[in-house]
Amino acid sequence: MPLQKLQFRPGLTREVTTYSNEGGWFDGNKIRFRFGFPEKIGGWVQQSSYQFLGIARSLWNWIDLNGNNYIGVGTNLKYYIQGGGFYNDITPVVQTTTTGTATTVNTSKTVTITDTSYNPNVGDYFYFYNPSTAITVGGITLATAGQQVEYVVTSVPSATTFTFTAATAATSSTTSGAITSIYYEYPTGLNTYVPGTGWGVGPFGRGGWGSGYTSGVTQSLRLWSNDNFGQDLVIAPRGGPIFYWQDANGVSVRAQYLSALANTTTAVVDASTFGSGASSITVTATNAPNIYPNMYITGIGIPAGTYVAPSYVTGSTTVPLYPAGTTTTLPSSSTYNFSYAGAYVPIETLQVITSSIQQFVIAFGANPYSPGTPNTTFNPMLVRWSDQANQYQWIPILTNQAGEFTLTNGSYIMAARSTRQEILVWTDSALYSMQYIGAPYVWGFQLLMDNISVMSPNSMITVNNITYWMGKEKFYFYSGTVQTLPCSLRQYIFDDINQDQSYQIFAGANEAYSEVWWFYCSVSGGGQTVDRYVIFNYLDNVWYYGTMARTAWLDSGIFNYPIAADYNSRLLFHENGVDDVATGTTLPIDAYIQSSDFDIGDGQNFGFVWRILPDVNFNGSVNGYPSVNMTVVPRQNSGAPYGVAANPLVPSYGGSNTLYGSPQPYSKTNQVYTIQQFDGQVYTRLRGRQMSFRIESNTVGTTWQLGSPRIDLKSDGRR
Repeated sequence: MPLQKLQFRPGLTREVTTYSNEGGWFDGNKIRFRFGFPEKIGGWVQQSSYQFLGIARSLWNWIDLNGNNYIGVGTNLKYYIQGGGFYNDITPVVQTTTTGTATTVNTSKTVTITDTSYNPNVGDYFYFYNPSTAITVGGITLATAGQQVEYVVTSVPSATTFTFTAATAATSSTTSGAITSIYYEYPTGLNTYVPGTGWGVGPFGRGGWGSGYTSGVTQSLRLWSNDNFGQDLVIAPRGGPIFYWQDANGVSVRAQYLSALANTTTAVVDASTFGSGASSITVTATNAPNIYPNMYITGIGIPAGTYVAPSYVTGSTTVPLYPAGTTTTLPSSSTYNFSYAGAYVPIETLQVITSSIQQFVIAFGANPYSPGTPNTTFNPMLVRWSDQANQYQWIPILTNQAGEFTLTNGSYIMAARSTRQEILVWTDSALYSMQYIGAPYVWGFQLLMDNISVMSPNSMITVNNITYWMGKEKFYFYSGTVQTLPCSLRQYIFDDINQDQSYQIFAGANEAYSEVWWFYCSVSGGGQTVDRYVIFNYLDNVWYYGTMARTAWLDSGIFNYPIAADYNSRLLFHENGVDDVATGTTLPIDAYIQSSDFDIGDGQNFGFVWRILPDVNFNGSVNGYPSVNMTVVPRQNSGAPYGVAANPLVPSYGGSNTLYGSPQPYSKTNQVYTIQQFDGQVYTRLRGRQMSFRIESNTVGTTWQLGSPRIDLKSDGRR
């Protein structure tokens, strides 16, 4: 018989049996298809050797107006800005106290803090800081003057006490006087899903803030949503308030509240100049008890950019203000009405994004606006937005475009994504289109499809103006209309997803290879951590899958490579090199692909393979002697196990009484053939009614693309 080409349809198929999928590929790992042919995927390297704390759940990359290239990293413990490879902790401080006391026990490193104003959870972070005086107790220096020293809560014995572990042991048993100051960071969250409660309490993490915060109770996972507003960053944990981080040419500053519980108030100006030689002025607020450091102030006679001094302590009525380099002069002892920009900002939201063209900050799931009542009841179906180009103004009035709208189909908003001409909003059962229409309604909402499903808040991605997402038991795409995305791996993938950890699923794009990735927790891999992926190649319209432990993914046009986060708390550049360099040690990537069965004349006769003519491209390999392993695996029939050729003279029975025979002396079963770069042919002795072809590599420095190998296959009898 003439040589037979081994050409298979691109993509993996697991919806049918391997025999009925004849002419296709059936199994693989860490491979992709390019121009219809399989190849090993690219490698990955550390983006930086530094590590962050926690499990990264959200990444954002942008360049500010000063040319600084930043990566925002949101984890279940912290929020970081990475610049120059270093991770700068900008996790917001939710409360500062000056009345706490510290108690030590001689020879013990355990320190007990008593604080009646705030009680953190186990695992929460806080730090001590005093600009001029060291903070000491019982012979332990908790922080030197001007130094921020961070600790983690180890236990919460009561509603007013918690403990932490100091670096050194105490030399005496004592209780300190009032400590100034203790800074409590935003509560930490879980790194896995709790079935029946979402990420904490309510739908995916509500209850972790404000009236829903319960002292001593583990809080939500805190999947951070983040977007840049101008050159700055708007961030929000799911179920928490909105924070704002301003680029200060140095990323050591922490994110600040965008939320504030204040409205218009009366202030008495007790300085005669504002900007004419004075570095600040002080106003006395008569009815504004809820003013926060770094809150921006607006009003008649108040120059734009005026903000509350960072050293201001909440609760005082005397508010020092800093101007924005203006020369405006204000009369001495005059009374003005001014408002606290940031009043009525949502104090709780499921997600926040910005509309980059129209310059709105939009909260999906929020507490509604009600004059005189900033802390209203959270509505998980409410969409609220700020005034245009003013992230601080959320009070709807005739002279601005702030507003809100309640969606009706569904129980809560799952996620929102900006696309070219609209914002797509998913509830738990519907998809809406949100489009800017201008005043007076500002934003219009259209129901695109009801009775759909969505797997998680991060399970959607938009590439080439088409939005893809993973639903429950199937995939969808939207390109003007909502449609089901056919999948040749649907049952195989969804049967393997641990549904109890479905909210850990996230999507990512790899546009260089026309791919959409979904990462998920597999039942086969234990189910609690993300360990597998499935890929849709929208150029070739094919699917493939594999194993990989990642926690977040971002395909940024600013970098040359997609960025991913792993469980080693590092960021990785993917498609960089050909090996696994996640930890600094170069390791091989084990990549393989295996075909479905093929035969001669529908298996009427056994086939005998005595020669393989390989066709493999090793372009891109950095190994001087790259190689792959090829295997042609025989079996007697579609129900027999792989790797057992037939010998009718020596019958054998398996555990299910299936006759399959033992190998003939010349039939080498599961024989691996090493193929190097210039090998023209290899000789084999294989016999089977049907066979499967496999190629794999597991050596450092090797990458490959398979072409159209040929085999010398001839008929070898019917038994």
